[in-house]
Amino acid sequence: MKSRDIAIAGILLATGAIMRYISLVIPGPIVSNLVIAFYCLAIILIVPAFGEAVGIGVVAGIVCALVSHSVFPPANLVSEPIGAAVCLIAYTALKGRVGTAPGIATLVATLASGATFVAVAALAIAPTILTKFPSIGAFVLVTAPIVVLTAVVNAGIAQALFIPASRALTRGRGL
Repeated sequence: MKSRDIAIAGILLATGAIMRYISLVIPGPIVSNLVIAFYCLAIILIVPAFGEAVGIGVVAGIVCALVSHSVFPPANLVSEPIGAAVCLIAYTALKGRVGTAPGIATLVATLASGATFVAVAALAIAPTILTKFPSIGAFVLVTAPIVVLTAVVNAGIAQALFIPASRALTRGRGL
């Protein structure tokens, strides 16, 4: 990956981390994850190799695990690399075919990341979940709308920022 691409990914991950940190003021055990929108935007803008995309997801997972008050922060270490991989695969399949490829790729990536997070958390801390929820199914039913809503918001953010970010990067190449 070129140093310019690393800078782009770093800036967008930092932006997502700041948004994630700000979201911590929202009370509750589960919060939406806007880091996904920004690492998806990075992946969409630079279209890295598969391993590099997973690496971006690993960094995002570390950031999310450190800046989180979710039920099981370490689940981010699994869910974010999966989300990054799904984003790359979805975007690569859709780019040039669909104008909303950035939004769709981010939507699918957020759903994959969120579903993975919920599954890992449910498996890892089932006894704790069962003290707060009547069953694991109830936990999934409570978290599923959060994942879907976050996916829709993230898709909107990525789609809305894609054109201006793309133009800014194109302008920067001429310098």
